[in-house]
Order: sequence, then structure tokens, then C-alpha cells
Amino acid sequence: MDLKGKNIGFVFTGSFCTFRKTIEQMKKIVELGANVFPVMSYNSYNLDTKFRQGRRFYKRN
Repeated sequence: MDLKGKNIGFVFTGSFCTFRKTIEQMKKIVELGANVFPVMSYNSYNLDTKFRQGRRFYKRN
């Protein structure tokens, strides 16, 4: 599949435990040449959980 130049919205919702694995998949899509636009739901951006802190996760990645 050719993803070069394609615009892809990559959405993070409330499945906090999967974020690390999801980031790795997003990086693979970027390596294939796609323009990735991360979008975070209100809760995924604002809530701190045992898996990560919301805004801190956003700024790190």
C-alpha cells in the first residue's frame, strides 16, 4: 500500500493501556511516507492514569 503523501488522522481515545503499542504503529505509518495528524479525545489528553499522564504523554510524543 502506498501511503506517501496521504493525510491520516490518528486518533487516541480512552484505551490508555494501548497507547505505547499504538505509537509504534503510528511511527511505522510515518516511515511509509504518510502525513500523520494525531488527535486526542478530551479524556485521553486530560486524564492522568496508572498508564501515563495525559498532557505529559502528548508533549513527549
